[in-house]
Amino acid sequence: MRIKSVQAWWVRVPIEVANQHRSDFGQVTTFDAAILRIETDDGLVGWGEGKNAAGSAGSYGALVHMLNHEIGPQLIGRDPADIGIIWEMLYNGVRHETAAHAGHAMPQLARRGMSVAAVSAVDIALWDILGKSLGQPVWRLLGGRKVERMQAYASGGWAAADAIGEQLKSYIAKGGFKALKMRVGAMDGAAHISAARVRAARQAIGPDVELMVDAHGTYTVAEAKRFIKLTADLDLAWFEEPVIADDKSGMAEVRASGSTPIATGESEATRYAFRDLAVLKSADIFQPDPAFCGGISEAMKIGTIASAFNLRFAPHLWAGAPCFFAGLHVCAASPASFIIEYSLGANPMIHDLVEETVEARNGMIAIPEKPGLGFTISERFLEAHAQRI
Repeated sequence: MRIKSVQAWWVRVPIEVANQHRSDFGQVTTFDAAILRIETDDGLVGWGEGKNAAGSAGSYGALVHMLNHEIGPQLIGRDPADIGIIWEMLYNGVRHETAAHAGHAMPQLARRGMSVAAVSAVDIALWDILGKSLGQPVWRLLGGRKVERMQAYASGGWAAADAIGEQLKSYIAKGGFKALKMRVGAMDGAAHISAARVRAARQAIGPDVELMVDAHGTYTVAEAKRFIKLTADLDLAWFEEPVIADDKSGMAEVRASGSTPIATGESEATRYAFRDLAVLKSADIFQPDPAFCGGISEAMKIGTIASAFNLRFAPHLWAGAPCFFAGLHVCAASPASFIIEYSLGANPMIHDLVEETVEARNGMIAIPEKPGLGFTISERFLEAHAQRI
């Protein structure tokens, strides 16, 4: 079995005005992603996803060009089952053979960002092919499935203080969620405004529902510490991305300032960044995004680091279907995983891009049973929303 073709598209799906929301990313009017298709010479197709933009909207022209014209040609004729070897080849670039013989990484200069996003898309698609070729779901190839269904949390929460309670309670009504996440930070301005919204949310949902907050890395260290103090009595399950990913020591300072668990990682790539988070004691919960961190392969390594440091693992899954399903398989197999992100904002890249119904019931998400990643792409939908670049 050999790789015959590689094709990526920038898929942009408009969001109806009634379903749009506003956050620190502005008014979100589209859902964008780089969707990758890899086909083998015996007709198997694997699907992957790469991300390089904050939130769900952004420009994917450069990433798609890289996949089609730089990464793709390197894959033609290769054995798709050589997932780890291909990962290291793409990561180490022209020195990959030297690195393989030496037994340590010699990465190319552009070893993060868009480069790893491209590697992520390839890695996810190759795992999909491997599972399909063996007639097995990916989680079985990763070591097994610890649960058939896993707890999910509803991810959303942009409303003002006078409406946030009803917004979050509507999430509970939709999927029976027992854990909810709301946005805070720069979208509100001052920390006390965010804290007031969180207080209103807690009063509305009561003490028995887990409540998480996400600042998207928009606070300074001082602001984040102030927010922790203002919300110390609200029993938050975690405070996500309090400061930018480039300030790991600052994040450690934030973590040390209170008892609220710190979650981070959607803006990080590769095991090396998460090693630093662990060593610096910057976080309690790792949140790698499979479409940005390095794919399924790297997400599993990151989960192992979390387990080794007695931390927890909850991948960032505000994404399209290939990334979301990849996260389900990773969570099923990782000993450190405990909860799955389920977006309650408009997400056509999950619900319309695939033919399967993706839903939460009683606050739980089922782990796929089908071979590969377990979804069927609607190629008609993909073609209708692929950008011409």
